[in-house]
Amino acid sequence: MKGIAIGLSDTSKEILKRLKKTEFINEIYIASSNKRTRGNAEIPLKKPTILLQDKWEKLDLIIFIGSIGASIRLINPFLTTKDKDPGVIVMDKQGSRIVPLIGSHQSNAQNIAFQISSLFGGEVIETSNSNDQNYINLDSFGHQWGWKRSGKKNDWSKLVIRQAKNKKIFCKQLSGNNLWKNSALDGIITQLSQDETEKLNSTFHVSIFNNHANSWHPPTLWIGIGCERNTSKELIEKSLNTFLESNNLSKLSIAGFATIDLKKDEKGIIEIAQDNNLPIKFFSIKNLSKINVPNPSNIVLNEIGTPSVAEAACLLAAGDNSKLLKEKRIFKNTNFSSNENGAVTFAIAESKNQYYPSNGEIHVVGSGPGDISFLTNNARKALSKCSVWIGYKMYLDLIKPLKRVDQILIESNLTEEKQRCEKAIQLAEEGIKVALISSGESGFYGMAGLTLELIQKIKKEYRPYYEIHPGISSVQLAAALGGAPLMNDFCSISLSDKLTPWELIKQRIQGALLGDFVIAIFNPQSIARNWQLKSAIELCLKFRSDNTPVLIARQVGRENQSKKFFTLNSIPFQEVDMLSIIIIGNSKTTLIDEIFLTPRGYL
Repeated sequence: MKGIAIGLSDTSKEILKRLKKTEFINEIYIASSNKRTRGNAEIPLKKPTILLQDKWEKLDLIIFIGSIGASIRLINPFLTTKDKDPGVIVMDKQGSRIVPLIGSHQSNAQNIAFQISSLFGGEVIETSNSNDQNYINLDSFGHQWGWKRSGKKNDWSKLVIRQAKNKKIFCKQLSGNNLWKNSALDGIITQLSQDETEKLNSTFHVSIFNNHANSWHPPTLWIGIGCERNTSKELIEKSLNTFLESNNLSKLSIAGFATIDLKKDEKGIIEIAQDNNLPIKFFSIKNLSKINVPNPSNIVLNEIGTPSVAEAACLLAAGDNSKLLKEKRIFKNTNFSSNENGAVTFAIAESKNQYYPSNGEIHVVGSGPGDISFLTNNARKALSKCSVWIGYKMYLDLIKPLKRVDQILIESNLTEEKQRCEKAIQLAEEGIKVALISSGESGFYGMAGLTLELIQKIKKEYRPYYEIHPGISSVQLAAALGGAPLMNDFCSISLSDKLTPWELIKQRIQGALLGDFVIAIFNPQSIARNWQLKSAIELCLKFRSDNTPVLIARQVGRENQSKKFFTLNSIPFQEVDMLSIIIIGNSKTTLIDEIFLTPRGYL
């Protein structure tokens, strides 16, 4: 993203610096009446009209810090159409009011405004029709589901106008992910449905085809390619366009190309993929030979060892439950005076699932110990960015007040961690931005590790973007409730032996005791695991005094939060469950006037 922020007065310096640290803003300026940039200034000074004149057509986003009226006067001479203009946001110098001025649809300014508001703790002020009446942004909403749009601007404008007049809008979806239909937007539920009897001027399509006025195109088509050595890019490109057009298929629905691994250095194929910013999947002779195709070739079999390249490759790339949409067709150069040399074969398979990993993202969010107030601004920003939130129902319920009506929740059960991660990765590969919710800190016995283990299994060039957003751990809040028991060296140990053998857990406890670490215990006891805690405490008593102070905190950060202090020999095991955190002091830890403290040594 190419974005700039312009402060309309000197008082905007601090918020400009904060904006520069986000992924939205590359350059920051302060408005000046002088035409020249002051090179040695901490923030360059420049006349806004000259700045906009130089950069307007190259930018995706402009943020003004200052007056809305002044911002409108500055951008007015440069405005063309909403399809071409950058998004414009206006903020006050405290970041408390954020107004997406233009580009809330095409330039994604609305979503960016929400992300910035999460970082700054500000309020987004919207005036669009879609916000006031809970309508869907017909001409932009598909981007968040990994789709690309076709159709004339005027045709889309007619749909938007019909919607604004409260007239029915219909959708006919023929392919692609349909999770968007689970959105809580009243406009989607009441105004969008499948109805083939309606006139085309009141319907938009979600399909791979190119014969509708207004369409969103999911990336579900895999193009199988076979070609003679050194076939030109020009012939491949021209033939592909002809093949798609003759079958009424949209180029915007291409997920990628597929061919035999012998073509990894085929210049024409590599260039056509690069020009269209699409991936290529390469398959071995062995794997291609296993695929049943309608048009096997003995000539191809004798030459390279498999009876099919184009048809077999596109079916392999499309995956399970895919279908061969268009059988192979061979194109050759008939004009020997042109630079279109060689021969190329195409076939097309349609996948059940979309594939657009370069557009998808996975954000593993540590949601904190409970109350929404413990959620970090960075986590709030990630949640704002994502169309889908996946998590254990109880964790999702805690952060549900932050969900917008256009966002989707996918709930799962407590023991379905792997399924959650796999679902998040699948949706990200489809081109969707997904938040995977973990309670507390996702890197402490949370979802971050499993997510990264699964991502490592995907080839690096095919991985969707991922980011881990740390959260406040329940052990941090438990310690804060009790005092400061973690002031010196400490460790955390989970007593759950479902994934870690008990003998290894015992070794770790013994190591912590030998090192005189303060010990925080996670997952101390459940109905099925009712002996491990007693065994761990018996081991502790061999190394530590029986009057060593112990904190048991339960339901930290939640409505029924509690804390109780005990000693190592007086722990009430019957009161401990999976919602409890136990902190065992070391040889220096004290409990005086209910202040649980491990001195650092300053005094």
